[in-house]
Amino acid sequence: MYPLILLVIGCLLNTIKADNHLNNMTFPDTFMFGCATAAYQIEGGWNANGKGESIWDRFTHQVPSPIKNNDTGDVACDSYHKYKEDVALLVDLGVTHYRFSISWSRILPTGLINEINLDGVDYYRALIHELKENNIEPFVTLFHYDTPQGIEDLGGWRNSFIETWFSDYARLCFELFGDDVKYWMTFNEAKQTCVLGYGTGVYAPGVKSPGVAEYMCIHNVLKAHAAAWHVYNDEFRATQKGQVGIVIDSSWFQPENESLQADIDASETLLQFTFGIFATPLYMGDYPDIVKENVERRSLAQGYLRSRLPEFTEEEKIKLKGTVDLLGVNTYTSSMVRPLDVPDPEGKGLNSDCEVYQYQPDDWEKTDDVWMRVTPWGSGELVKWIARTYGNPPMIITENGRSDTGTLDDDARITFLMEYISSIKNAMDDNNLDIRGYTVWSLLDNFEWLFGYSSKFGLYQVDFDSPDRTRTPKKSVEYYKKLIRTRCIVDSCVN
Repeated sequence: MYPLILLVIGCLLNTIKADNHLNNMTFPDTFMFGCATAAYQIEGGWNANGKGESIWDRFTHQVPSPIKNNDTGDVACDSYHKYKEDVALLVDLGVTHYRFSISWSRILPTGLINEINLDGVDYYRALIHELKENNIEPFVTLFHYDTPQGIEDLGGWRNSFIETWFSDYARLCFELFGDDVKYWMTFNEAKQTCVLGYGTGVYAPGVKSPGVAEYMCIHNVLKAHAAAWHVYNDEFRATQKGQVGIVIDSSWFQPENESLQADIDASETLLQFTFGIFATPLYMGDYPDIVKENVERRSLAQGYLRSRLPEFTEEEKIKLKGTVDLLGVNTYTSSMVRPLDVPDPEGKGLNSDCEVYQYQPDDWEKTDDVWMRVTPWGSGELVKWIARTYGNPPMIITENGRSDTGTLDDDARITFLMEYISSIKNAMDDNNLDIRGYTVWSLLDNFEWLFGYSSKFGLYQVDFDSPDRTRTPKKSVEYYKKLIRTRCIVDSCVN
């Protein structure tokens, strides 16, 4: 690396440290504080009472297992049976909302509308009732990675008919639960489903088709989201008066040298390939120009007759545009970026088509997860970029947190929460951002996908060796309770 670049990075890090003060302004009374989980990661009961198989059930039952320690979500935190205990934890925390997901295959065992599992319906009705009885808003995600295996057997997110199958499922959920649910998110982190599930194949369903099935998945997810939004808008909004959004995840991508336009452009390009490929069609009606241009140029050079990225019809563009009432943002970490010196001419998929090199400097604070460094400043930069790019839309932080190895004295998590929430609050105060809430990932230690139970994000420790899956509060519980009660990140705030 050139000495000039090292100097620039050093200056950047010094600036970050200098600005790393904690915000001492009180959050408004209307600001929401909550916790998040997801069905496959906590429920267990994988085949209980008529539930159908999901792609993650199938994926984790493979031999050899693709999951660390051969872990599965078969029992997980056993929240299927212990939901009342989980709600009691939420009550003790004092949260305003609880973000959880519905298992599509627990409601519709095959994924199709003709067979409804009433035991699954009763489970979610009971959970929602318990939350409402305790003045906690249910914040419901319709899809968090776990496609019904029956749908995947028909092609899953590669099949354009999934737009109809998903909208049927969404309509059923609105009918069953919508009188008590005011916040709906259609998809959580579709990038992970599509890039890891249909591109690299390291996530369920394990399809390795970078830049082809990967983009088919993205295309169909976006159309399915829009279809579900229109179902709600046309059939339920007038009576249920709720909101429908989507959750998009992204790191912040810091230009390696802020005085080089090429590095600034690399940051913008990767943000568009990571966040914009999902958000821009839903706000503006089509994919970002840089995404379309790059994929088409590279596709033609690789011998394709047309872009590997599907095109929206004019009718679809109209249907997509304006279909986000509330934007969910999952934010965890950051990377430094610059243009690739020599892009791989044969590479396909989001990570190759962007032609951007990203890395995390060794002196950034590490966590127990290899992909994640502690960069609170990046979350503030990300939400400011979203506001600039999409006209300051209503946002909620739907996930943010850090893992540990299981300690109850999780001071590192407390510091993490303070610094990240402060960065977000600074961005709100300085730029008048419309951010309406913050949600910790996660309420409980849970099944963290390829890492199994080795990666622990919970405010509450779960003893996975105990049949009771005993929950024990970590030190961070008391900090988060105080933050929610006082609406103040530090010990004393000003109004």
